Amino acid sequence: MSNSLVVGATGIVGGYIVRKIVQSGGPCLALSRSSQPDAPGVTWLKGDLAALHLLQMPPIATIYCTANIGPLPAVLRRLETAPKRVVVFTSTSILTKINSEIETERTMLRQLADAEQELIAACRELGIGWTILRPTLIYAEGRDANITRLARFIEKCGFVPLAGKGKGLRQPVHAEDLAIGALAAAGSAHAIGMIYSLPGSEVISYREMVGRIFDGMARPRRMIALPQLLWKAAFAIASPLFPNANAAMGLRMDKDMVFDVRPATEDFGWKPRPFRPQFVTPLQR
Repeated sequence: MSNSLVVGATGIVGGYIVRKIVQSGGPCLALSRSSQPDAPGVTWLKGDLAALHLLQMPPIATIYCTANIGPLPAVLRRLETAPKRVVVFTSTSILTKINSEIETERTMLRQLADAEQELIAACRELGIGWTILRPTLIYAEGRDANITRLARFIEKCGFVPLAGKGKGLRQPVHAEDLAIGALAAAGSAHAIGMIYSLPGSEVISYREMVGRIFDGMARPRRMIALPQLLWKAAFAIASPLFPNANAAMGLRMDKDMVFDVRPATEDFGWKPRPFRPQFVTPLQR
């Protein structure tokens, strides 16, 4: 039976991919920078993606990468036996935020877009079937840095301030659905040589998205709409609660970020769940 390798296996999407491979009966190799105990069906490899070619492992049929894809093109060229399929995750932010007013965000996303093109070139050179998956807003209750971060704010403060009306449209997507989609894409000939957006099944406003987080915590919806200038001032005060956030995130609450689900649905049966998160409170830190 052919081997699959999951890079980023300790992350929320990568962890689900490992689980789905094992459930399907396939052997799975999982890469981590730290030591992990082997489990039934899973062999952990300790190392860095950039040094993957130095590790002792059997030939790999499929590589799934949920981590930074930057080192992957060079690694593929160094492997003794190239995989048949490579399925990687990047982000729809390449389409929505690449001209962000935040310089670090612009730089990161341009590097990611360049890495996509470098990966495509390497796969074409080596005859590898590639697929790039760009998810929208990823969540996994209690574990992600997006929806759960808002849930923690609600737990602490009991309300959420919105910049403007929060009318911008969103399509949050569950990490487990992304794992299911990755395996389906790897098994689909139609998905070879394709880039897909992977949105959630529902298009809802930012305000409604936040409201459903309240619902999932069994709390009354309490949202305060603020003018953008006032929101920026409030964010400056509250920013310690969001160490990886920036003011631009709030100012996008009225901006639509919507993507077409049909290509992924038609090519590999993409069918994500509705956005109805359920949280166990108090949330673990």
